[in-house]
Amino acid sequence: MTDPELALAFAPGGALRASINLGNPILANRDKSTGEPVGVSIDLAHALGERLGVKVELVVFEKAAQSVDAVRNGKADIGFFAVDPARSEGLSFTAPYVLIEGSYLVRQDSALQDNAQVDHDGLRVAVGTGSAYDLFLTRELKHAAIERIVHVPDCLAALQEGRVDVAAGIRTMLEGWATQQADLRLLPGRFMVIQQAMGMPANRGSGAASALAAFVEQMKASGFVAESLKRHGIVGGTVAPPAP
Repeated sequence: MTDPELALAFAPGGALRASINLGNPILANRDKSTGEPVGVSIDLAHALGERLGVKVELVVFEKAAQSVDAVRNGKADIGFFAVDPARSEGLSFTAPYVLIEGSYLVRQDSALQDNAQVDHDGLRVAVGTGSAYDLFLTRELKHAAIERIVHVPDCLAALQEGRVDVAAGIRTMLEGWATQQADLRLLPGRFMVIQQAMGMPANRGSGAASALAAFVEQMKASGFVAESLKRHGIVGGTVAPPAP
């Protein structure tokens, strides 16, 4: 593809519409002063737009599932998602650019001491509806029941009020809750590694998909992703290794 053809494949409407998920604080947050979205995903979107020579429009959502649907349904041109087989239909994913740990949070008086103990009959695990860890645990948990909660922060209340036994989520977020609430503790280690990648509609063609994959590799190799995470004060996300 020539540069104009590539720009047209990515942004057929003239602007690159980037789907931004504010539900994952490692990828995106709102600036405390301006209220505008900031984070590594926003930085990557603007870098891609600059490379294509098109303006960038942010399409902002509070949940990952909404962000994924926007790209799949053609309401956005690119997005920033956790790679999961359940999200593959209609989308082309790059290799990951950031890796994030998924962990479990329990009450201090819980008998649970290890991640392997969570999948037990009678236990209830709270997850954010449609999140990467929801999709993963739906496949992996064979005995424990999953309680899907629309707004991720409500998982905290569900755990403290005893409506669930475990809250699953992004380790950094759960660590913050445990630090603020003396009645909570993290189980050691992780139950999954969340692979955050860029994605686009599969119908944009193999040339655009290859260009997006190459862009992500260049952003990792150049130090762009690492610098962005550092500049935004992000702890808990690490730059993914080069794609095989």
